[in-house]
Amino acid sequence: MSINNHSSDTEVLNKSHSDVREPVFFKVVLLNDDFTPMDFVVDLLMRFFRKSREQATQIMLDVHQQGQGTCGLYPREIAETKVVQVNQHARNSGHPLQCRMEKDA
Repeated sequence: MSINNHSSDTEVLNKSHSDVREPVFFKVVLLNDDFTPMDFVVDLLMRFFRKSREQATQIMLDVHQQGQGTCGLYPREIAETKVVQVNQHARNSGHPLQCRMEKDA
């Protein structure tokens, strides 16, 4: 075995380390409306985002007072799935609640 092969292996190893990227995360956000009951929003946050009642209540208050509230930070595929699930659940329940995702800054 020559030293050149060993140094070549090191170069390949170093190159593959530098190609690793940090994952991109997205915020899942609920938007305020004048019709969806607060209890429905709290229950939804507990069900789809696994929030405690206290956490869900705080996010619901953010939605109510600030116009929107962040439910969590997720990789793209999970965020997309959560948005679809929440919007579908709200529609199936007769509520106009809207959920969207935003790229995290």
